[in-house]
Amino acid sequence: MPSGAKSCVLWPMAVCCTRHKEEVVNTDKKEHGSLCIRIYKIITRHNSSPTRDGTLMTTSPARIAVIGTGWWATEHHIPALLAHPNAELTALCDANFEKAQQTADAYGVPRAYASVDDLLANEQLDGAIVVTNHATHYAVAAACLQAGLHILVEKPMVLFAREAKELVDLAAARGVQIAMGYNHTYAPYTIRARQIVASGALGELQYVNGIFNQHVLPLYEGKSVGIGEGRERVVHSPADVYSDPRRSGGGHGHLQITHLASLLFFVSGRRVRRVQARMRNYGLAVDLVDAILVEFDNGSLGCIGGTGNMADGRKIDLQLYGEKGWIDIDEVAGTAHFRTGEGVLEETLTDENRHYYRHATTNNFVDLIRGEAENHVSGEIGWRAVELLDAAYRSAQNDGVAVEVASLYE
Repeated sequence: MPSGAKSCVLWPMAVCCTRHKEEVVNTDKKEHGSLCIRIYKIITRHNSSPTRDGTLMTTSPARIAVIGTGWWATEHHIPALLAHPNAELTALCDANFEKAQQTADAYGVPRAYASVDDLLANEQLDGAIVVTNHATHYAVAAACLQAGLHILVEKPMVLFAREAKELVDLAAARGVQIAMGYNHTYAPYTIRARQIVASGALGELQYVNGIFNQHVLPLYEGKSVGIGEGRERVVHSPADVYSDPRRSGGGHGHLQITHLASLLFFVSGRRVRRVQARMRNYGLAVDLVDAILVEFDNGSLGCIGGTGNMADGRKIDLQLYGEKGWIDIDEVAGTAHFRTGEGVLEETLTDENRHYYRHATTNNFVDLIRGEAENHVSGEIGWRAVELLDAAYRSAQNDGVAVEVASLYE
């Protein structure tokens, strides 16, 4: 047992203590004992040592594979991993092996695979980043969790609430983390908004309004719109996926409203109870315009929606109104306003960087694996977003009839 092991919390955040090892011997707790042995092997394999609070700190780089070599992987996750001093990008995987190998050659990644099973069987990994098409997220994520890997899943987490719950439960059972690729939550004003809500300064939430508009119509039409052009390295356009409901599960809801949902649940801490939605495709195979009425678990109401046809523009707003105050986030302006009571609390925050935090999710994932950071956006947030969208798509398919979130698990 490594020296200094003081606490007993399940892997990966801590190590089993010698006191509990003695209890296993004395009381024949075989299951606990086998877990202790597994933890010990993992610790020694990673050249790790526990910190004072029991968190596992490792001196070795986080060994990570990227599964899926499309646009977001090649434009963001792969460059972020290569730039991180404590990450080792060991392999790439894509069902299209030619695409995987081309990307591996372009970025200097040592190995490429066409099969997730082959990847998991041949690589010694700490984590995997799942950047495949939406419809495959569940199967890929489940395989990685079963193998004992931490995972970072791009949005949407999955397409159905039942699958999201299964992944969250599986991660808990295997003692690993699910992180989500919701980069919008890393803006400082978003983090401050979460703190204010958690403090109770706004009182009980009463109403939410959110909008996510962007010019992504060409992607829904299957056009590449210049993605990958002029790049020194290979970048594959996502247009073929985003325009195909069999692989994407839908259009603007799963591509952009999911970001708005992540902000909503990250800041508010609520989850949905009932959803009514209308969607319009306007000749496309996927939804272009979404309008969603939400009832939250505390009885409060909200309206969220957006369009993918805001020509040459972008508008992302989220307002939360409580019994004692309100928050107004304007992502495009890079500002947030907070007010409670009669000016008891009044703040305006501006994100002067106003960048997209493209590498933030990857960097947090590396640091999470190494025990140097908390999970900024967990699978729980991803699950709540899936509940909203699963219910919304079902409602829209049934002429706007209200869908109870509880019914998604029946």
